Amino acid sequence: MELVPWRLLREPTTRRKEMEDLWKRLFGEVDFPRPFGEEWLPAVDISETKDKLVIKAEMPGLDPKDVDVSISADVLTIKGEKKKEKEAKDEHYHCVETCSGSFQRSFRLPHTVQTGKIDAIFDKGVLKITLPKTEEAEKKEVKIKVK
Repeated sequence: MELVPWRLLREPTTRRKEMEDLWKRLFGEVDFPRPFGEEWLPAVDISETKDKLVIKAEMPGLDPKDVDVSISADVLTIKGEKKKEKEAKDEHYHCVETCSGSFQRSFRLPHTVQTGKIDAIFDKGVLKITLPKTEEAEKKEVKIKVK
């Protein structure tokens, strides 16, 4: 017998998909409301080097003027809105997979970041935020003494 981890939110999603597939086979294409709503959030990568933290957020189709980066105390917030394209009168969609709407992502920063020297660059749909570390944040090697 094989042990499989139970995932609270994954199980209903699988059952829901099976039910939607059954309804589609019986009654054709029918849209059901999602249980938790479909919130659009940009995918984010956070990396660290010796002297900085880097946050990269993928925001395809967004204009930099629709994105806001702010800092309050030790929380960095990225928020914005991806506007939905207007539908032409003679255009009828059969499938819509693109997301639109407002989003907000917040990240608690370590106290070892120089908040006054944060740099944000938007290039090819990717927002790159560079957060320089303070000097005391850099790792220092500690010698071990032998008695």
